[in-house]
Amino acid sequence: MQDAVLAMLAKEPSHGYRLRERLRRDLGPLGRSMNAGQIYVTLARLERAGLVVCERADGLPDRPDRKVYALTPAGQQRVAAWLAEVDWPKPDLAEFHLKLAAAAAARLADPVELVDAQRRELMRRLGEAQRASLAEQDGSTAGLLLEGVALRLQADLRWLEACERVWSRRGDETEDV
Repeated sequence: MQDAVLAMLAKEPSHGYRLRERLRRDLGPLGRSMNAGQIYVTLARLERAGLVVCERADGLPDRPDRKVYALTPAGQQRVAAWLAEVDWPKPDLAEFHLKLAAAAAARLADPVELVDAQRRELMRRLGEAQRASLAEQDGSTAGLLLEGVALRLQADLRWLEACERVWSRRGDETEDV
């Protein structure tokens, strides 16, 4: 989640509440269970790591001042590295989904290009798994594991196709505006 928060801050400085709402919106039903304090813990860690800075913004007369967070140059570098990363698989798909949403919102990268880079990496890994599987004896336990890896990669590739369809349509819609 740290990288997604940093990418959201690449668009513009923000306070924790707004970041939490954007995460919840971008994650849909998966974001409903997000702990309200989780974003503030994440922001504090990012600040200690020197990736964000915090400033006080004037509040309304009936509300206290708010902390507004902004990226540091080190935070900007980390966002760029995260967007270029094609490591797969992750424990869940939510992080990659947030990468696409944050990249599009901050105009940091074209989500379709990120999907394409991820697809190339998965295709490379699928080829490796299939070649290794063919080298195994029929019915071996290692062959079973390799078959599972290949099936997981194929499922992830299908999901990336769905991502490409949605983000391609969204790109077409913004070009018409």
